[in-house]
Amino acid sequence: MSLLKDPEQYFPAQQEGVQANNQGVCVGHIQQKLGLSQSTVSEYLSLLQRAGLIVATRSGQWTYYKRDEAAIQRVAESILNDL
Repeated sequence: MSLLKDPEQYFPAQQEGVQANNQGVCVGHIQQKLGLSQSTVSEYLSLLQRAGLIVATRSGQWTYYKRDEAAIQRVAESILNDL
């Protein structure tokens, strides 16, 4: 999650026409950065997506992931208010 907060700092340029801050980061770049298998990274990303913390966008054969900042803010506020 912290790497996706500032994707242009941590990941290489995306395919032409895709800006990491707008569309997200390709799963392949995430996998390379973490040094984990594709299946492990996909499972983690799927879990975060089901939790509503990240958004996946499909573009052709590629899937890009980015943080859902509004959802993260709601979770943070809920933790502060409820604990």
